[in-house]
Amino acid sequence: MGCLDEKVYTAELSSSYPCSKNPLRGIVFYNIEQLRGKEISVFDTTLRDGEQTPGVSLTPEEKLVIARQLDKLGVDIIEAGFPVSSRGEFESVRSIAGEGLEVTVCGLARIMPRDISACLDAGVGMVHVFVSTSDIQIAHTIKKGKEQIVEEAVAAVDMVKQHGVPCLFSAMDATRTSPDFLRQIFLAVQQAGADTVNVPDTVGVMAPSVFYGLVGEVCSYMKVPVDVHCHNDFGLAVANSLAAVEAGAREVQVTVNGLGERAGNANLAETVMSLHSIYGARTNIRTEFLVETARLVERLTEARIPITAPIVGENAFSHESGIHSHGVIERSDTFEPGIMTPEMVGHKRRIVLGKHTGRHAVKQVLDLAGYFPSEEQLGEILQRIKDLGDKGKQVTDADLQTIAEVVLGEVDRGHQALVLKEVSVMTGNIITPTATVRALVRGEERVVANIGVGPVDAAVKAVRGLLGQDSLMRVRDFRIEAITGGSDALAEVIIAMEDEAGRKVSARSAREDIVMASVEALVSAINRLILLEEREAR
Repeated sequence: MGCLDEKVYTAELSSSYPCSKNPLRGIVFYNIEQLRGKEISVFDTTLRDGEQTPGVSLTPEEKLVIARQLDKLGVDIIEAGFPVSSRGEFESVRSIAGEGLEVTVCGLARIMPRDISACLDAGVGMVHVFVSTSDIQIAHTIKKGKEQIVEEAVAAVDMVKQHGVPCLFSAMDATRTSPDFLRQIFLAVQQAGADTVNVPDTVGVMAPSVFYGLVGEVCSYMKVPVDVHCHNDFGLAVANSLAAVEAGAREVQVTVNGLGERAGNANLAETVMSLHSIYGARTNIRTEFLVETARLVERLTEARIPITAPIVGENAFSHESGIHSHGVIERSDTFEPGIMTPEMVGHKRRIVLGKHTGRHAVKQVLDLAGYFPSEEQLGEILQRIKDLGDKGKQVTDADLQTIAEVVLGEVDRGHQALVLKEVSVMTGNIITPTATVRALVRGEERVVANIGVGPVDAAVKAVRGLLGQDSLMRVRDFRIEAITGGSDALAEVIIAMEDEAGRKVSARSAREDIVMASVEALVSAINRLILLEEREAR
């Protein structure tokens, strides 16, 4: 990409970047190929900013579990917490810092001696000092002059460095800070010994192109690495983090599952996999543990991962559409990125069954599960899946296996003495449950109605009535089970029958409608018993 015309962004910058200096002036957009092989550091703040997610509160033990997992994942730095905020927070940070992890453990501090002392006393390997630098935050929070802020920031960095600990300095609300003041304070803390400076988009107002310009300008005058911390108020945290890396930032602050204040922070998995797969950059993240880490944090924080979440969501590598499923089965990159596979992130590819499912996908799933239906049986299985999908139900693997076993266990249509045509049921608090069944009995159409103590009982009696009064077939066992949870669960009915000669058979059916499942199971059992009688007679 070439340079952008400054005029294009004039109106945008007046609101997005309320400063007189245009941060895009003279900036040439980075060719992402230049990032190939570049090392990007990953700073995880799940235990600090992530815990500030409204409704999330972690115990010290839970924070230690997450810290160990982040160490296993391979993040470079863990921001373990804000030690001065409470005694419990101090002990939690100290516990993590003393755990002997490979990762650098960082503590957060305002530019105040007591905050810094709390971090140092907790034994952290890095101190992250911060101060507000935007006019709005200076005026309404710290209420100090800019010169005093610079002096105190320098003193804070100096205090950390005197104790021989690396120091990260953040200009809070940098994206709404005057570029001249941002430059002044960054150069001052760099002179004082800051090891890294952070450009936070504290309220998430940056457009990626504008943030690219701002970070590029900061990188042009800083000699120490530049870090970014992006919030997701407009859903742009990951995009802004990537734009910052393109502009020269060499460290990104992220959280697992994008947790954090308000709409959260840049998502760790999305940022890292974009860097790896799209840009060809390198991090120390062991990507095969991304899904494992996301689910651990989901469980401990009770902040649910959306099923459509990229990388780690349940549907990230799932396919239902017949066209998509067929393509992915033949070659995965037909309908997946290709540069990122489920195995790379610890996920699995799934073919989801529903009303959009194609014949090819169903056969593939059945083959893998060890079921080998005929073409006619496959068509029946597919139709039942689509019927369930049309009623708004997603078919689980357990549902599919049950449907397959039911269909495969049915008597071939050509050998069925009893062929069900129609079932209707009436029930209610003032109506005696009544069922009417229409069927072919050895080619003769019969219609029978009966009542019962409930709709299932009425339907079963009606089916038995189709055989006439002389039939001595008896139901010996009748069981109903839900295959999966929920009010729309697939009901499995298992029926055992016996005739006067002691012959016994069992049959099953599975439907979302418990009455239909019961009727189908009974009809299947009757057909099996009649077929067994006929075979023995021959």
